[in-house]
Amino acid sequence: MKKLALGAVLGAASLGVSACGQGLLGSDGAEESGPITIGMAIPLSGSSADIGPYMKNGAQMAVDEINARGGVGKRKLRLRVEDDACDPKTAVAAASKLVAAKVAVSVGGYCSGATLPTLPVFDRARIPMIIPAANSTELVAQRLKHVFLINGTGDQQAAAAMTWMAKSGPKKVAVLHDNTSYSKDIALRTAAALDRPGGPDKATLDAVNPGESDYSANIANVLKSHPDFIYWTGYYQEGGLLLRQFRQAGYTGGFMVGDGSVDAKLIKIAGGKAADGVLATMTQTPETIEGAGGWISSYKQKFGGDPGPYSTQSYDAVRVAAEGIAKAGGTDGDKIAKELEAVDGFPIFTGPLKFTPQHTLGNGGFVILVVKGGAFTLRDALK
Repeated sequence: MKKLALGAVLGAASLGVSACGQGLLGSDGAEESGPITIGMAIPLSGSSADIGPYMKNGAQMAVDEINARGGVGKRKLRLRVEDDACDPKTAVAAASKLVAAKVAVSVGGYCSGATLPTLPVFDRARIPMIIPAANSTELVAQRLKHVFLINGTGDQQAAAAMTWMAKSGPKKVAVLHDNTSYSKDIALRTAAALDRPGGPDKATLDAVNPGESDYSANIANVLKSHPDFIYWTGYYQEGGLLLRQFRQAGYTGGFMVGDGSVDAKLIKIAGGKAADGVLATMTQTPETIEGAGGWISSYKQKFGGDPGPYSTQSYDAVRVAAEGIAKAGGTDGDKIAKELEAVDGFPIFTGPLKFTPQHTLGNGGFVILVVKGGAFTLRDALK
């Protein structure tokens, strides 16, 4: 979406048929009343806890806007948030709590490794999942009819990385991951692309153990392959340490991170100048979206701070959920999923929404960011 008054356009678009005076029906066909609960499992503790509040705030902003316009079919929305800590066991417990709370739709999911085991929990309860951040291709590999992604997938992110490499011209690329579903998915797809003729060569593919403080063994192994470009596909905690320790070891080549590392904490952990010039594959952040100034101002006024990664995707996830509920005429999960499959042109931040047969975005929307002046800024829109 370009040069639009996004707050007004996006908020109004989320109403769909909810502007009608008719009530909504439940799965048994009986008319329901009272708030419709939207569930969200996100990291509020653990190593990725900084991301959770951005997602929660983005979702709450959409809920409040929709409610201010009358809700969905005479019913207000209510957001129920549970902490998944980016941990599989904690995430399953969080999902079970949301199912018990009778949420109509789930709009959570940041870490793919934690989101994956929640898929059967929600699917058995026939609760649609509109996942705003987690993006491992494994999330849609099971072809569950209730699972939808509004973030680009791992293969789309790997393709964006390769597009940038073709432009920037590195000769030998080392790829590192942390063995989580999200990180390994992107890394393996990138490594496979590097093995094909016509582009840069693969220097090495290596994996680190998340949570450690000393990665000297991994760094020595990578540097033996003499790369002039490194692509880290894991999260910011380890990414910041790796970046700092690679620079301390004398590596001066290019360094790029995946979307799980796009956070100010990466820059802080790496230590100032070590992060200068670091690139990232990322779906658009609020500050890189043309025409989003009004939305950012509304967010700041409401929450007292800047929006961060996945705040816009979480905002859109709630809006898409409301559209599905409205079009379905109720909270029957199968009917909502059917209506989500039929969505064609619904406006979200990345553009008009239409799901592929795999329930993913047709265009992943990945761009290249760069660390400049202590912040991630847009480097290349890849258009």
